[in-house]
This record gives sequence, structure tokens and C-alpha cells, in this order.
Amino acid sequence: MTHEYDFHTIETRWQKKWEKEDLFKADPNAEKRFYCLTMFPYPSGVLHMGHVINYTLGDIISRYYLLQGFNLLSPMGWDSFGLPAENAAIRTGTHPQPFTEQNIEKMTAQMQRAGWGYDWTREIATSHEEYYRWTQWLFLQFYKQDMAVKKTAPVNWCTPCGTVLANEQVHEGKCERCGTEVEQKDMSQWFFAMSRYAQRLLDGHEKLRGHWPDAVLAMQEDWIGRSEGARVDFHVAETGKTISVFTTRPDTLFGVTFMSLAPEHPLVEKLVSGTEHEQRVMPVVKSMRRQGTSEKDIAEREKVGVWTGFHVTNPVNGEKVPLWVANFALMSYGTGAVMAVPAHDQRDFEFARKYDLPIKIVITPNDCELDPTTMTEAYVDAGTMIQSGPFDGRNNREAMPDIITWLEEQSVGKKTINYRLRDWLISRQRYWGAPIPIMYCDACGIVPVPEADLPVRLPHDVHFQEGQGNPLATSESFMNCTCPQCGGKARRETDTMDTFVDSSWYFLRYCDPHNMEAPFDPTVLQHWMPVDQYIGGIEHATMHLIYARFFTMVLHDMGLLSFEEPFKRLFCQGMVCKTAYFCHTHKWLPESDVEGQREGDSIKDGTCKHCGASVRSEMTKISKSKYNVVDPDKMFDRFGADTVRLYMVSDAPPDKMQVWSESGIHGAWRLLTRLWTLVLQQIPSLSTPETSIPTELGSTDVALRRKTHQCVVRVTEAIEGGFQFNTAIARCNELLALFRSTADQVHPTIRRETLEFVIRVLAPIVPHFAEELWMHLGHQKSIFRCGWPQADMNVAKEDEVEMPVQINGKIRARMQFPTDTDQATIQEAVLDCPDVKKWLQDKTIRKIIVVPNKLVNIAIS
Repeated sequence: MTHEYDFHTIETRWQKKWEKEDLFKADPNAEKRFYCLTMFPYPSGVLHMGHVINYTLGDIISRYYLLQGFNLLSPMGWDSFGLPAENAAIRTGTHPQPFTEQNIEKMTAQMQRAGWGYDWTREIATSHEEYYRWTQWLFLQFYKQDMAVKKTAPVNWCTPCGTVLANEQVHEGKCERCGTEVEQKDMSQWFFAMSRYAQRLLDGHEKLRGHWPDAVLAMQEDWIGRSEGARVDFHVAETGKTISVFTTRPDTLFGVTFMSLAPEHPLVEKLVSGTEHEQRVMPVVKSMRRQGTSEKDIAEREKVGVWTGFHVTNPVNGEKVPLWVANFALMSYGTGAVMAVPAHDQRDFEFARKYDLPIKIVITPNDCELDPTTMTEAYVDAGTMIQSGPFDGRNNREAMPDIITWLEEQSVGKKTINYRLRDWLISRQRYWGAPIPIMYCDACGIVPVPEADLPVRLPHDVHFQEGQGNPLATSESFMNCTCPQCGGKARRETDTMDTFVDSSWYFLRYCDPHNMEAPFDPTVLQHWMPVDQYIGGIEHATMHLIYARFFTMVLHDMGLLSFEEPFKRLFCQGMVCKTAYFCHTHKWLPESDVEGQREGDSIKDGTCKHCGASVRSEMTKISKSKYNVVDPDKMFDRFGADTVRLYMVSDAPPDKMQVWSESGIHGAWRLLTRLWTLVLQQIPSLSTPETSIPTELGSTDVALRRKTHQCVVRVTEAIEGGFQFNTAIARCNELLALFRSTADQVHPTIRRETLEFVIRVLAPIVPHFAEELWMHLGHQKSIFRCGWPQADMNVAKEDEVEMPVQINGKIRARMQFPTDTDQATIQEAVLDCPDVKKWLQDKTIRKIIVVPNKLVNIAIS
């Protein structure tokens, strides 16, 4: 029986069959349910390998639980609002909607080509009116609870792009998209009051610990940034104005020698405006405001500052110190004012040395003396307090609580818990987003749009032009409206919502996607939520994953949800990487522009074809900008979806870096074609599917059957224990190696059992391939309707086990024992073993520990 492995025909046939049989259609009434969700994509129009690993993992997990008998919810949709579609509209004059719909159509076809199974009847797109209507409704619920607030705040503004930029989008003071210098601008914008939930978000980690990656929880904890310390009130010496600072080091208060304000601090302009210092100070401040304010930018940037011409009075000792503006002070942390103690803070030390500011030592080590004139770095360790008033002679760490109490008694400070987390700025000056459902009336002020009037639709009479600002402001039909409270003229809010708002509740809508009366029915959510398994990149740890948790908590507090955490378990896949080549003159090069000797899948010691310079090869994340992309469609056409799927999970644990190589994909292809040939060659000599296992078996039959059932156990453990699919594949390869070496000596029924078990455990990974072989083996039902193979533990049990014998922690012998031999028998045999006896001569046995079927440990002296 010889059939070529024609993956094109096979994969198309089974995809049609799954669709016809509604294999992935969720049953809302079934009891045993499993909600598996991968983070939905932005419809760029092209799948990349990051998508492939993410959605392949989700599909493997979904199919595994389908085989385990669960009623599966595996939906797919589109995070379809966003700036790329709007930028395309500006370039081409085409409205973002058809651009987005075309991309959705392309990517849907690509996903179906990959064989990823979804319940497409639940498909959503955040840019569709039936979705963003409910995004707007949820905004209004936040507004009613005073969780959506409008306030003025400084923002990074890019004039050509006409929009606000996040700190992460500003590099060296310029917009990452257009390269124009960014300016700081005070704007009245909408925020969600997320800072009120800072502690709740931290407390929720206790429920997630052990089910979410530790790295994600650590990143969230750092982003939320809980700090315990004191709030201390300084006063501007010349005006009496209070400046409060938050410090985690009240033990250094007596060593303050200057204060730094953030460039965006509102007091800066108020102090210097109209004074002799204005012309000196403000140009420097404005320059600092154009720089990025992400922590990474600040850490790498040279410290720059300017003296305001004013001083502040230190409340603990009455000393006047200069008030500076510094580019390392952040408005987003504490109060935007930083007390500077250069003797005991490295950043302050570097700044003080640069600007020749005083350094005052107030904590000294016990083993030496510090000299401020010769110090080369700040002293930040524990020590004895000096020049610190009533706290002289105290250990600084031990004195901390007493210092805070003293500050409160002196009415100059208070114990405080500070969070780095700030309110969530949701306003975007863009068209392609959910309009914020707010009106402005001269008589009534801020007026929410009545719920009955939702959705506030995006208009089509808009103009898309470079640098014009928000296109919504060009639509008179959108802007002009009637106040629902007084009937007078009103104007609409032209800001749209941050697209992270859309993705903060999409997992809820999947459960009830066709509800026209509400965003979701709580009783339906009760059946499906929380999500059992969520899958996506770790880069979403500190934005999407926190926003979604915050959103869920707020909806819970409104009584709309019965749970506080949206995702029970989280899995973060590794990056897909490939060799890239860098020339110092021509920067990143495609491999075709590199000359040199090929070693394996890359070129070593290459040179640039353009200039002859040496080229550096580097294993890095697949990226268009580095010319090391892999086109998934081309791989599907060359090798088939199942070969790509197999390769993506066969070489490394899926949460680690995945290295793409030609040799690797060819290896996966060989594995499948060899198994295909093996099964088809064996089929004529196998027993029928209904034949029972014989009662009399030879030793070779027993050995293969034992290995088969052990394989099922180990594959199941590998999947359940962290989706170690590479381990599962390795166990199958070991079993197949034994099968090939002994097949001619094995009973036909045992051979069938082994081959069927292998195909069933590989089915989630290579579903089309498995379905086709399952059919050739004589089965009528889909393999995914036949359940996960069940190992017989009596069959899997070894007749004998090898037990290492350790003496004082070192293995000195290995001994064979019948499985489940009792401890006394094992101990007697071990002590009588010559290889053990020689190590016990003239020694005293302190303890013998016997772990049956595992090991023996002897402690001697």
C-alpha cells in the first residue's frame, strides 16, 4: 500500500470536513467546558512567524482538550482599530474600513490554510459597529461610577502625526514614526482611574501565582511600582509655596543638598515666569520636555539640569538648598519633585559632581570614614547616622520607622505608600478608534450620550491629510449635535479611545457575540469565564494584561461580573529567531548581500557585497527591518501546514526562543514522511481495528506494549506539565525507533495499538496528517471524536527497575530490583552488594533511606 504524502490535498480535504462537521463549534449547554484563547491579532494583512507560533500553540492545546472530552470554546477575532489603517488612509485617500476588511479577509484565509481550528461563528472585530457600540456603553458605565474622568495633563505631542505619543514612542526627543521633534503640551483628556486599583492589581497576583509566568508577575509588580516611604513637605524659600516629595529614604533627609523638579512640573513655569530667570531656564526646560520620558531613555541619557534661581527649605534642619529642574525627575513617579542626596544616591551623586553641588554625608560605614571631596560613588549601604539631629548614632535602616513617626509629630511629613501606576490615558486624537460617547454643551457642560443613541458612529465625510490632526474634527455632521438635556447646540468629543480599551473586554464578547441587548449576558459568562488558558507574548505583560485585569475588576465591582480575574492560566510563547547580518556601513543586510562560507544554516565570517566590510551575524528576532523574515505562506506551500506546526514545537520548549532554520524544517518533513511510509507499509499486515489484544504475548510484544503505554503517560505529563511538546515528540520518536527495530517480531494487534497510539498523541500537533492516517487505518470517525488514548498503568509498569545507590550523596553502585520490591529486601540486598561493601569498610552507617523503585541513600561517617 503506497500513497505519496500529498499534503496539499490532505490538508484541504480535512479542513473542509472539520468545517462541515462543526468540529470547533462550541456547545453553550455542555457541562465539561474549556475556554482556550490566543491573543487576537491586528489585521495587518499578513501573518508572520510570531503569529504562527502563537496560534499553533493555541490550536495544539485546543485539540488536546477536545480529545480529552471537553466542550471547547476556541474563538478568533480582530483587534481592528488602530493607527496603521489610518496612516494608510492618509497615504492613499482610502477609508480605513475597506482597507481593514480586505486585510481581515486575507488573514482569515491564511489562518484556515494553517489548519487552526476556531469557532468562526463567534468572530468579532473591534471596528465593527456591533462591537464598538458596547465599548462605548462600557465607557458610560465607567463614567457613571466616576471611573472615567477628564483632566488636564502634559502629553508628548507630535504635530505632523497630530496625536499624543506614549513615552515609549519618543526616542531622543523625536517621534518614532515620523522623526519630528516632539513637544510637551498640556491637554484636557479622558482617563480611566486605574490608579485606584493599584493595590487590588497587586493583591490579585496571589490568585495567579503558579498559573502565570513568574516573569509576567514580576514585570507587572515593577510597573505598578508599590513603594513604602514618607511624604515630606518642603517650602520654596522665596515664596512660601509648598513642594511635597515622596521618598523611600527618609533616613537621608538630613543630607539633602538640592531638589529636582521634573521638566513637566506645573510649578516650574509659575516660579520663573516674569522673573530674571525665565529666559535662562525655560529654553533648557523645553528642550528637556522634548526628550522621551521612558525609564530606559532616562537611564541611558546624560543627566542635564538647570537651576531655577529659587531655593527650598529643608523641614528637618531648616537648611536652604537650590531648586533645580532635572531631566531624570519624572512627573509619573511620586510628586514630580525629588529631594537630592548625592552622598547616598548614585544618580544624585553624578548630577552633583557635574554641576559642582554640595555633598553631605549623613550615613557612614562602620569600618571607614567617607570624605565628600574624594568619594567616587554614592554610599548606599547600611551604616550609622551622623549630622542627623536626634538620630545621630542610630543604624539608618533600624531608625527608618522612628524617623517617619518623628516627621508626623513635627507635622512636616507622613507615612505614605506610593504607586508608580498612574491613571490610564485613553484619549487618542485619531479617527480609526471607538469615538468617546461624550458631548459638550455651553449650558450643560459635559454630557454623556444617552445609551439609547449608541453607537456614536464614525462618519464618512472626513478628510485624511498629513498633519491635519484628528480627521473627526473635519466632519461637521459628526461634530455638530443636539444636547439631550437642554435641546441646545452641542459638539461631540473628537477623541477616540485607546485601542487597548477594545482589547480589555473582547474575551467577554466571545462568550455572547450576537447579543444585541447588552455586551454580554452574565449567565452566559458564568458558563464560560474565566478563560481557562490564555496564550500570547510576554511583551503584553505591562499593558494589555494589566488593562484587561483592571477592566475585569471594575466590571466585577459594578456587579456585571462574578469574577475578578479574567484569565486563570497564562502561557507566553518564545520569540521566533533567525540569523541576521549587520554591516557597519550598510546596516542590516539580506542574506543575498553577504558573501562567505556557509556553515549549516548561516554564513560565517561573511563580507558585505556592497563595500567588502566584515559582516556580523546575529541570532535575532525575525523582523522586516533586519531582512531575516520567513514567509509562512511559502513554508505552507513547500512543506505543508503540519510540517511547519511540527517544526515550531519540536526543537525547544515553546516558552523559549524558537530558532528557525532550513535544516530544522527539513528534519520535521523527514519525520512525517518516514512515519507516513511506515504506517502505510504496515497496514496490510495489521489486525483489524476490532481485534482484541491477545492473552498470550511474547517478550517482544510485552516490551513494545510497555513502551507504548509509557509513551502515552509521558506525553500526557509533558503536555499537562507546561506544554512541553518537544518532549512529547521526543518520546514518540523513541517509541518509533523501538517499533522499527522489532516490528517483524511483534503481533499484528500490538503493532496496530502502537501505531494508533502514536498517531493519536501526535494528532493535536499534526492534525491533518493524523486524520488521514487514522482513516487509512480503517476508522470512520474523526480522530478528534475518538478521545485521548488511555494508558494501562499495569501494562506500562516495568518488570524491573534500576536503582542507584548513593553513599554520602555520590552514586557508588546501580542495582536491578523487581518493581515494587519492599524496603527491607532492598536494604538487605544493597548491604550485601560487593560494590557497596567496599565503601562501607571501617565506616559507621548513620542512616539508610530507601525510596522504592527510585534510589537508596546511605549516610556514613
